[in-house]
Amino acid sequence: MNNQEFNKIWKQPVIKIGVFTLLLTAALSFLPVGYLYFVHGVIPDLALALKAWGMIAALFGAFYVVEPVSYYAVLGLAGTYMSFLAGNISNLRLPCASMALEVTETEPGTKEAEVISTLGIAGSIITNLIGVTIAAFVGTALIKLFPPVVANAFKVYTVPAIFGAVFGQFAFRFPKLGVVGIGIPVILRLTTKLPAWALIIASVFGTILVAKILNERAKRSAGTTA
Repeated sequence: MNNQEFNKIWKQPVIKIGVFTLLLTAALSFLPVGYLYFVHGVIPDLALALKAWGMIAALFGAFYVVEPVSYYAVLGLAGTYMSFLAGNISNLRLPCASMALEVTETEPGTKEAEVISTLGIAGSIITNLIGVTIAAFVGTALIKLFPPVVANAFKVYTVPAIFGAVFGQFAFRFPKLGVVGIGIPVILRLTTKLPAWALIIASVFGTILVAKILNERAKRSAGTTA
């Protein structure tokens, strides 16, 4: 399937549905605010609301750019829309999409990866709906039974462990990029006082740049050999 056919069959419908569903979700997220205002007459002061928004934007604003770019190669187009709609991207959608690509031995960033990652994410969303409902009742009860040190470990180390597993998975397949991906933030952390969001941006785009350079060198080497 060429790019034109793929765009017509896959990308164009995905963009239409994805944009519509995300905009609809954004609009529906104001329903609780509308209910409080129209039913109970409760509305925050505009200055206070803007101040609260500014604090959130300062903390997470960089991720609005970093996450879509850094996750896109694994999630794909449809997977990106689905993941940002369903949530739990870093600790659930990304690992599921990554594992789907690995199990099927599919190269990230390809047309095949678009379909495979979408299926993996769709499966994770369905499983998540069932699992989270059960875990909300069972998990809370179990956490209370654990010693504080164990319960705290679950809260503190779960997400880093997932990120470490995903990084190790891709570093094993692309060892040179693995060194670059971990080397950039470590060096910057030791030599600068950049905030965490700046380290993430430097790591993501730095690794992308190095990957592009290595890919071009491999193409030139293959052309010379041929």
